[in-house]
Amino acid sequence: MIRRPPRSTLDRSSAASDVYKRQVMLTFFLPAGVEFDEVVRAVVVTSIFSAAYLAENVRGGLQSISKGQFEAADAVGLSTLQRISLIVMPQALRAVIPPIVSQVISLFKDTSLVAIVGLFDLLYIGSKVIPNQSQGANFLGTIQENILFCAIFYWIFTYSFARRSMKIEKRLGLGER
Repeated sequence: MIRRPPRSTLDRSSAASDVYKRQVMLTFFLPAGVEFDEVVRAVVVTSIFSAAYLAENVRGGLQSISKGQFEAADAVGLSTLQRISLIVMPQALRAVIPPIVSQVISLFKDTSLVAIVGLFDLLYIGSKVIPNQSQGANFLGTIQENILFCAIFYWIFTYSFARRSMKIEKRLGLGER
């Protein structure tokens, strides 16, 4: 029997390859002679990639709103714009705070994927640049210490962001009925 890796592992590895494919494919869809800097390509591709996930999260939040909310807004006489902006969207966005925070944390961790196209990120600088520049200065540390520092930095950011999100969720009463 062949065992598959957990679903989250498959999603993360496919996400990395999707970002890389989009980086490469972006140049094929541009007119001849038009080229972007690697940083601009990384920003555009990452923005499109994360916008798709954000749209999916918001769509899920919109689908979670019951039909009664729409009917109540119609009964009060609200226009479509008022119904969406005053009744539906606040409830939908409140419902999708946890997935959006998870997406932001994942996006922060995925910034290391720009190293695939040759850009420098925190992890790349910690593992390659600092040790090589410090050779003449008799750098006493090792690459493992730099990687540990980067890991602690990532952990502090993600942990503090998740804790802040939990406080917001608690203040809004998410998960309580």
